[in-house]
Amino acid sequence: MPEPKIPAIDLNAMQRAANGACGLMKTLANPDRLMLLCQLAHSGEMSVGELEDALGIHQPTLSQQLTVLRDEALVDTRRDGKFVYYRVRQGPALALVEALYQQFCRKKKKR
Repeated sequence: MPEPKIPAIDLNAMQRAANGACGLMKTLANPDRLMLLCQLAHSGEMSVGELEDALGIHQPTLSQQLTVLRDEALVDTRRDGKFVYYRVRQGPALALVEALYQQFCRKKKKR
């Protein structure tokens, strides 16, 4: 009986994907940034002031971490007068944050 063929692996594509995944995980490996993404994933959209109140992350740390998330294209912004609102961009970061929430934050049911 012939052995089944194993599809060839495109090593270049795998390397690019691994680099992208490592970059995302590096960005998420900061507690403040991870908390910001979790809060936004849960709440949808929040202003800077609302994020500061909800998470207790104060300026200038809050602004620095939001800048990193913007630069990495993990959040979108909307300006309304003097307020800037943030929301998590659809994609791998949101999927990963949701998976982390399920593993670490969701209340476990007692048996």
